[in-house]
Amino acid sequence: MDDLVQFLRDRLTDDAQAARRAGDSFRQIGETGVIVATDGDRAEECASANWSGIAEHIVRHDPARVLAEIDAKRSVLDLAERARDYHETFVNGFAAALENTLRLYALPYADHPDYRPEWRP
Repeated sequence: MDDLVQFLRDRLTDDAQAARRAGDSFRQIGETGVIVATDGDRAEECASANWSGIAEHIVRHDPARVLAEIDAKRSVLDLAERARDYHETFVNGFAAALENTLRLYALPYADHPDYRPEWRP
């Protein structure tokens, strides 16, 4: 279980670094799919009538939202580690539910070279 927790912590760190590199915020203006990315004094716009679905997706995965989601997942990892400290193994009840949750969290990273098949839910 320690390896799975560390794997997830490493992937969340990778995701957080990528989100921080993306800039401060993205927002959609109007229905045309215009995206405005702001990073300090810089503002960039992307516009296309064909971008409306893409723009919505980009805006919904704004770096600030991604970082908040990462913080929430890290809190679950902390909880799992505390549960492990109270129970030597993840055998049943709350600890087992946490282990299953961590396995689900790891699933999007299944293509990462450090992912282990035995972590698959």
